[in-house]
Amino acid sequence: MSGPLVVVGDALLDRDVTGAVSRICPDAPVPVLDERTATDRPGGAGLAALLAVAPDTEVALVTALADDAGGARLAELLTEAGVAVYPMRLPGATAEKIRLRAGGQTLLRLDRGGEPQAPGQPSEAVLELLSRARAILVSDYGRGLARQPALRAALAETPAPVVWDPHPRGPAAVAGARLTTPNLGELRGLTGDAGTGSGLSTATRAGHELRRRWRVSAVAVTMGPDGAVLCHSGSTPLVVPPPSTVEHVEDTCGAGDRFAATAALALGDGASTAEAVEAAVAAASAYVAAGGAAGLHRTPEPRPTPSAPRTAEELAAEVRADGGTVVATGGCFDILHAGHLATLQAARRLGDCLVVCLNSDRSVRGLKGPERPVHPEQDRARLLAALDCVDAVVVFDEPTPHQVLARLRPDVWVKGGDYAGDGAPELPEAELVRRWGGRVVTVPFLAGRSTTGTISAARQRGLHLVKGAV
Repeated sequence: MSGPLVVVGDALLDRDVTGAVSRICPDAPVPVLDERTATDRPGGAGLAALLAVAPDTEVALVTALADDAGGARLAELLTEAGVAVYPMRLPGATAEKIRLRAGGQTLLRLDRGGEPQAPGQPSEAVLELLSRARAILVSDYGRGLARQPALRAALAETPAPVVWDPHPRGPAAVAGARLTTPNLGELRGLTGDAGTGSGLSTATRAGHELRRRWRVSAVAVTMGPDGAVLCHSGSTPLVVPPPSTVEHVEDTCGAGDRFAATAALALGDGASTAEAVEAAVAAASAYVAAGGAAGLHRTPEPRPTPSAPRTAEELAAEVRADGGTVVATGGCFDILHAGHLATLQAARRLGDCLVVCLNSDRSVRGLKGPERPVHPEQDRARLLAALDCVDAVVVFDEPTPHQVLARLRPDVWVKGGDYAGDGAPELPEAELVRRWGGRVVTVPFLAGRSTTGTISAARQRGLHLVKGAV
């Protein structure tokens, strides 16, 4: 789509001072940093704009700049990176964040610039820019730009999708924003939620509360190494775990900006909200895996796997007794394909074990007709159990998994596919799972992969071969 990605928000000047520590100060018990290098880069909304720059993406930044050396340096860095800067007047001094670093660690952060000052009025050029934007990201860093009345009025009227990345000291998003992207800590502060229960439970509960309170279309709660939870008009949240290859990093500076900018661009290109959040999780994960702004990278300790009990019920009891999270999913899994694998891998990353509830042959025939299943239940169970992401398989004979769920009592029940997205039907198992405090979530699925489609395609190819032989 035409038009720029417009980032609106408070830009800061970040400076990393890197050196070596080899002694302690003689007059105070503090390390002495011998400076080696000093690197300036745009921070705040400036970093969000910088991260969005790509060969096929026009990026513009609406921000307030002070008339000082820091403001001039910010404008210089952004312009050199290919960001078109639309400045508004900022009284006072440019906000600076100076990090003193040694050995890959931040020793101290020094903030300059004083208390935030109210910015001036947006120019006609700024208002015209917002009216023709491809998408808009409001990157609020709590210094007042997102409160500017004329700017807020323009944001409320723009036809472009608006993504609002909030700040605890900032204002509410404009009503009608397509997506807001708080992290879990910010969400708790914005809603006053005490955070009882699991992170998933808090994200779901407080995410829906923020969506109603702010009158926005959806809330994507970023969960750090656990991906994101999307709360939309449907009753079941969409959980988007990160790729399994992502490693923990010490400093994730900029990951939220990468997430929000990617989501805004995807929405501007016509993606659904769920698709935009999936793309944003992947982009943020790749960003931190590559080192993030600080270049730190650390491999997490391997997750211990529980011993393999004789039954799925024993596995669930053992994991729960150790304080772990039991995850379950279900289905026919008649012809195992890449869509199944994506769902199972995503489900496994939500807890400490994954139990697959598998429809028996009789159950599949009742659901799919007399010609199904293609593979008998013993083969289907054996294939599932061979996957690294599956810890146990339990076969059930009934049309629905209600009875086996009542025995297992999973903490998280996972489904994919048709139950994801706005307006999707309520999962038939949802009420049962909630009785013991469990959560029901959906995970992304791979479009175009289905057992029915695979069988149909195979039959069509077989028919063509027969015709060709005649």
